Amino acid sequence: MTHLIHTNDTLASLATAHPEATTVFLRHQLDFCCGGGRKLSDACATLGLDPAKIVAEIAAEQAPHEVIRWDKRPVEELVEHILTRYHAPLRRELSGLLEAAKKIERVHAAKPSCPHGLAAHLAQVATELEEHMTKEEQVLFPALRSGARGQAILMPVRVMMREHDDHGANLRKMRDLATDFVPPPEACATWRALYVGLAKLEGELMEHIHLENNVLFVKALAH
Repeated sequence: MTHLIHTNDTLASLATAHPEATTVFLRHQLDFCCGGGRKLSDACATLGLDPAKIVAEIAAEQAPHEVIRWDKRPVEELVEHILTRYHAPLRRELSGLLEAAKKIERVHAAKPSCPHGLAAHLAQVATELEEHMTKEEQVLFPALRSGARGQAILMPVRVMMREHDDHGANLRKMRDLATDFVPPPEACATWRALYVGLAKLEGELMEHIHLENNVLFVKALAH
């Protein structure tokens, strides 16, 4: 690694300078998107983690391919990356996860371990995410592509960040309803696949929000 890692660095700054750190943060449920402003030491203290061990894990993490430092790339390029890497796949994956959750609650309703309420929550999540992405695609992102920076985009950015906080709360509730994505012993293949998919959704949405909150918006407002 070219940059030293310190326990008084924020989660957001670490995730930005060392993109592979997000794998470690997700492993330990360290919130680097909406809670990215917290120092690593403080976030670890809250969860009872040893920050030195987290630093060691980040240093040992091998990126599977050349990692792009998005804070070093143009705003317009980052917007395109967010659209293709996160917006498009999210729309494809959410519908399948929602249908699986509905099926599980219908078929396994009598079991105590059934994740009652998960399908309804996912439907709410899907609606809110669609509305949020549409606002970005129709208002904020076109403004950024046209060169709008600083005060010109301050209000829409504030709205998006407030909604990101709501998405973070939704992710926490989703994890609670799905028992930390650990299926019970009696879970069928669809149930197990759903929890794998939800864990993937959580990780990708956190990366998505991090790139917007801590990289894209920071860069665009700095002008």
